[in-house]
Amino acid sequence: MQKSTLRTRRVAITGLGLVTPIGGAPDAIWTSLVEGRSAVGQITRFPAAEYPTRIAAEVRDFEPLRFMDRETARQTGRCGQFALAAARAALADAGLDCEHGSRQDIGVVVATAFGGIEMIVASHQRLLAGDGVGLDRSAIWSVLSISVSNVVATHVGLGGPSFGLASACAGGAHAIGEAAEIIRRGDARAMLAGGSEAAITPLILAGFCSMRAVSERNDQPHRACRPFDRERDGFVIGEGAAMLVLEDLRSARARGARVLAEVLGYGASADCHHPTDPDPSGAGAARSMGGALRRAGIDPGAVDYLNAHSTGTRAGDVAETRAIRTAMGRHAARVPVSSTKSVHAHLLGASGALETAICVLAIQHSQIPPTINLDAADPECALDHVAHNPRRAHVAVAMNNSFGFGGHNATVIVAHPDYRA
Repeated sequence: MQKSTLRTRRVAITGLGLVTPIGGAPDAIWTSLVEGRSAVGQITRFPAAEYPTRIAAEVRDFEPLRFMDRETARQTGRCGQFALAAARAALADAGLDCEHGSRQDIGVVVATAFGGIEMIVASHQRLLAGDGVGLDRSAIWSVLSISVSNVVATHVGLGGPSFGLASACAGGAHAIGEAAEIIRRGDARAMLAGGSEAAITPLILAGFCSMRAVSERNDQPHRACRPFDRERDGFVIGEGAAMLVLEDLRSARARGARVLAEVLGYGASADCHHPTDPDPSGAGAARSMGGALRRAGIDPGAVDYLNAHSTGTRAGDVAETRAIRTAMGRHAARVPVSSTKSVHAHLLGASGALETAICVLAIQHSQIPPTINLDAADPECALDHVAHNPRRAHVAVAMNNSFGFGGHNATVIVAHPDYRA
């Protein structure tokens, strides 16, 4: 059999574009993380007084017309607006100019759990009111998960592989991992990859409330998200977008790009257990972590920081702890762990992308951001928790876990640019 002549491509991260409840500039976001400034507050986007949960982490003062024209903003909705804003910021951070004509060798993958949910609901309300004939054409388009990636590809001018990705709260990490695979096999020189979410809406909040999945600590919003804490009572919904520019490492260096980190490994798995509950054993999540370690070609002891998926749910945090112990073995008690959702809340389909970006920032700053509100760890979640305050550390390799409804699991490992120099 003829041997493949394709070289093994390494994948660099060269740009970060972030729209989050704790800011947009990476430096501002990092400051909020290490200072433990929670973005959780009372919901202002709609009247929430009658809901059991009345808190969320909203993106404040977002002005879509800074990033797009009025018609584009109207047709895309908040989720698409976040994605396009983050995409443009990521490209600018990477020094890639894609605005002047299509780039056939640059693609885009955007994950979202709920997409244009607010536009779907508004269109349905118009239909029930008898105005179905006058529905805007965007009513159907916004239902499709591909609409968000299309907004980015079309308005930025990217002609490479482009698709939407829907794997619940694992989507952002899946997007980065799959985009890296596209580059590795030579189908693109660069990819914009990440996630976007704008699901702070009455319908989504009511659904999570009915599941008793979200925190009801309404009188202490900044204390509500408590990953791994024995008094945790659910997650807090957030919104925003995170887009990363991934490039063929050789190509990035040839154009003189600043390399922020390298995508070292990616793993994915399924629990095959329940529509919403994780496998209590953590076996599926452990397979995702193990797959990422194998692809990276490293032992568990090489991981200097683990950004946990931990959202603050009773079952999820215990299952992830068990997964960490299985995948990391004797190193499970030694690897520093934190969940930054305690600060920025749960961005759902965008969370894995944001938290991978945070891993990159941890590498850059040689510091591990803390889990705030972790006053007393659940004995079933005993790990080396970085609680309350940041920890100085040499972070050469960082791992991000992202797990979602349906038993979707994804793990991304990133490394310092010089780790394999």
